[in-house]
Amino acid sequence: QVQLVESGGGPVQAGGSLRLSCTASGLTFSNYAMGWFRQAPGKERDFVAAIPWSDGVARYADSVKGRFTISRDDAKKTVYLQMDSLKPEDTAVYHCAARPYMISTYSGEFTYWGQGTQVTVSS
Repeated sequence: QVQLVESGGGPVQAGGSLRLSCTASGLTFSNYAMGWFRQAPGKERDFVAAIPWSDGVARYADSVKGRFTISRDDAKKTVYLQMDSLKPEDTAVYHCAARPYMISTYSGEFTYWGQGTQVTVSS
């Protein structure tokens, strides 16, 4: 059974930083591209960042480019999202997701999802 478990969310003031983690089990992690998506109340789930299964270029939403960094540690089966210079509009539930091999920015193309972790940025 595949599980993705996020952690690291919480309250933070604008301009601050958080690092989210997502640890996977039940799959060959190194064979999966990983993504982060977020969903604010009353809004659709939006793409944030994604990283391919092997050497390759990560992708970012324009709204987080230059502030967020996605990385992975295959030995730990964990993907990270370093979030700096946080803004109130970054407030959302952040979900990690996995899909085999190919990177994507579309939520519909991801196979497995975590339950999410809440990030709340106050001004």
